[in-house]
Amino acid sequence: MRNRILSLFFFCNVAFAAHSLDTLYSSLDPTSISQNLAFYQLYPSTQPGKQALQRAWSLLAGAEMSDSPSLQLPRINLQSIVALVTREPFAPPITLSDEELTLIEKISERLANRKKKGAHIWTREEVVAMDPKEIDLARGLLLNQYDDPIESKQAIRQYEASLDLMALQVMARLPQDASPEQKIHEINRLIFHELRFRFPPHSLMAKEVDLYTFLPSVLDTRQGVCLGVSIIYLCLAQRLDLPLEIITPPGHIYVRYRDGDDILNIETTARGIDLPSETYLGVNTRSLEEKNIKEVIGMAFVNQAAVAWQREEYPIAIKLYEKCLPYMPNDPLVSMFLGYNYLFVGKKTQGEKLLKKLQGFTFPYAVSPESTPDDYFSGKVDAEGIKAIFLPVDENRASITKKQQEIQKILNHYPRFRAGLLQLAVTWLQLGRSGEALEVLEKYHRIDPNYSVVEYYLSILSMERYDYPKAWKYLKNAEKLSLVKGHNSKALQRVRAELKRVCPEPS
Repeated sequence: MRNRILSLFFFCNVAFAAHSLDTLYSSLDPTSISQNLAFYQLYPSTQPGKQALQRAWSLLAGAEMSDSPSLQLPRINLQSIVALVTREPFAPPITLSDEELTLIEKISERLANRKKKGAHIWTREEVVAMDPKEIDLARGLLLNQYDDPIESKQAIRQYEASLDLMALQVMARLPQDASPEQKIHEINRLIFHELRFRFPPHSLMAKEVDLYTFLPSVLDTRQGVCLGVSIIYLCLAQRLDLPLEIITPPGHIYVRYRDGDDILNIETTARGIDLPSETYLGVNTRSLEEKNIKEVIGMAFVNQAAVAWQREEYPIAIKLYEKCLPYMPNDPLVSMFLGYNYLFVGKKTQGEKLLKKLQGFTFPYAVSPESTPDDYFSGKVDAEGIKAIFLPVDENRASITKKQQEIQKILNHYPRFRAGLLQLAVTWLQLGRSGEALEVLEKYHRIDPNYSVVEYYLSILSMERYDYPKAWKYLKNAEKLSLVKGHNSKALQRVRAELKRVCPEPS
């Protein structure tokens, strides 16, 4: 009798377990490759586990391809591929065998990037010579991020396999003739909600912006600055035949989809939300610049150079800017930064040759001209003074004070150095000392009343001190400078509305 009871108890437990597995299997998202592979990883020897694997493979291979005899469920060990799809951020990197990589490449042949010449090259020289429209961004970046692309071929294939699997997951959720908006929705869902790509903490980002830009490290950690995550987005867009524009406000990058006059912005630092385009404009930013795929490769070098510059490793920064030049040969910002760094290492002739072209230069997106090249050539600052204005600061009050002291030393020798005065004022504002900031900005105004940002700050600070006549004077000057460039800044509009509320406009 006891044996019968034990047998019955065992049978009930087995039946309950089988029922629970069936229930779990039925609760899986039928379009989620990672969920089905994770279920198989937990229950590989059960019937529901095998069904989950078959379903995941069908999603990977595609509805049409999964019926092909040569692409039926493979006989190789799939654990590595399963782990690659289901791994958590900061888990040890997964290394696939050549056979596993070949398998992923086979099922990814239908991805749109395979039609580009750039997906089939293995030298940097070919990337540089190629038309931007033919460049495969992932391949171009990875060839440039390894010292020896040929020796690193397996590593490059590993990261491309990760991107392929991500793209295949997006495709698994799309209808046959998916619209661009549907593709964007599913890319957002995958990147920001399922894989949880995030902007890194500011304290880490400021010190290692290059780490959060490089494609391998962004894929490994799922943390990236605006350029790093935008690169992931663009790599997937190329695989999914989604045409995107690459937009670069000063110090930032995001992507957008355009259909005629209709624009859908994709802010990659905020989970892909659609911000109004005017959000990216400012007092001195009147338009948004568009870059191409080749220039994005160059921008990765710019971010890397910024870290070397911050560490005062000027020779390294120079090498990185020089590597950038073939991808961004006519970019004035790259020329300016390279010119400065040449000055820092004593290569005066090379630096001045680049900076000479930027005297009186106004960036295409800007309202006011760049002042530092002019000040340098007119003897209002030297190379050490230029170094000082680019000193980094962090959340630490001591770093702000240190920069302030260095700038003040420069201004003691070069009191008419405009960028130095502006940066000194900024440090006072960071320290909560608006009175001192106002005093410094008024010095700037007396030297040069034609920089819209300074006039804007002066208007706000004057209004805060109830000096409304001066606030109106500075505001009207900022508006006049903007109007010349056809710009109607929202920030200036807000200052005007607040001023009108507290003080009538003088006639």
